[in-house]
Amino acid sequence: MSQFIKIQNAINHVEGEIPLDLGATGVTGIHCSIVEKLREYYRLEKRPVAIFEPLQMLGRVDADLREAMGVDTMPFESPYSMFGYKNDNYREYRLPWGQVVLVPYGFKTTEKDGNIYLFSKGDDLCEVNGEFASSYGLLPTAMMPSGGFFFDILNRTEFDEDNYDYRDNLEEFTPVSAEALKYFAETAARLKNCGYYIVGAPGGTAIGDIALVPGPMLKAPKGIRGIEEWYISTVVRQDDLHKIFRYQTDMALKNLKAISEATDNTINAAFICGTDFGTQIGTFCSPETFKTLYMPYYKEINGWIHKNTKWKTIKHSCGSVESFFPLFIESGFDIINPVQWSAAGMDPQALKNNYGKDLVFWGGGVNTQKTLAFGTPDEVKKEVLHICGIFGKGGGFVFNPIHNIQARTPVQNIAAMLDALKEYNGDKFIF
Repeated sequence: MSQFIKIQNAINHVEGEIPLDLGATGVTGIHCSIVEKLREYYRLEKRPVAIFEPLQMLGRVDADLREAMGVDTMPFESPYSMFGYKNDNYREYRLPWGQVVLVPYGFKTTEKDGNIYLFSKGDDLCEVNGEFASSYGLLPTAMMPSGGFFFDILNRTEFDEDNYDYRDNLEEFTPVSAEALKYFAETAARLKNCGYYIVGAPGGTAIGDIALVPGPMLKAPKGIRGIEEWYISTVVRQDDLHKIFRYQTDMALKNLKAISEATDNTINAAFICGTDFGTQIGTFCSPETFKTLYMPYYKEINGWIHKNTKWKTIKHSCGSVESFFPLFIESGFDIINPVQWSAAGMDPQALKNNYGKDLVFWGGGVNTQKTLAFGTPDEVKKEVLHICGIFGKGGGFVFNPIHNIQARTPVQNIAAMLDALKEYNGDKFIF
């Protein structure tokens, strides 16, 4: 059975082998340091890991590692990073913990007091005496703190409420370029008939995604860019947010048409939005706010995709969001990730019973906050088999941990996770 068929069956709620995704998206990935250790564990060629997603420092899962782990997905990578530079012309870069990785030419940083600072659209910057910002007056867009393993996005804008114009928050929503469309077409031709289930992120559809609100792809963003001010705005400036979302959605629909034509249905599932609506113990807003502020735009985007393409649509939301599951369904999403059953009110059996026929659970395979990171291999195996026994019934489950696999996660635990999935699927082979 091909990798594509395995996931297609799961998507269609046909019970059978549970497929595996590791590395297809920015929320189902593996930290680059762990990718390197997995390559060593599986005795693969020793070579630098390419950075797949720079904010979280996720590593690309190359073909040999994909095969060794039994992964069924293939990422349709984007032409640009979330920091606005092109994903091309890779070069070696040494990280603070000593690992040498491959990063695009535009991944440009400077160091101060042990912190690593990254700049937007770094491929437009030139190094002057070891500095990237001083000659240009630009502020860094993200910082990897001393001792850290990934970047935090920085707010570079002081909000001026008296002179605020909602159009200041529209700068990032632009027509897809001819260069990007050429990339999409060429990548589609390369991936077509690869046998894997292809997952892409067309971009521009993330309504209110807090990771993008600060404008990490912009050199000098304006408007509401601070996280606190944005969440305040979801209560006191809803009229302005509706104007932003309206403009964003209109632009997204135009771009989706162009991208879908360029990719010719090579993409099988599209990552639409990573806006988190939950915390560990509750939601960021009420269901009513979701219905009135966010849902109209999600419905338009999902409706257009389902009418004009064969793509399935993915919604990511961490946290305690059981009360939002009916609204995700009503919004037209096909797939929910990461199914954080470790949060309050997210009992896995209840989620499967109540929503498992209408949503595909893409994630939730093991608790990354506790068991995978800090448990024993036996505890990991027990948890994986337990969750597979719940989510795997009746299909509708693609295995992935609850969010990305983090730095310092024991490789033996990851191997135990993968072995447990193979065992559940009836494959007794242990690498």
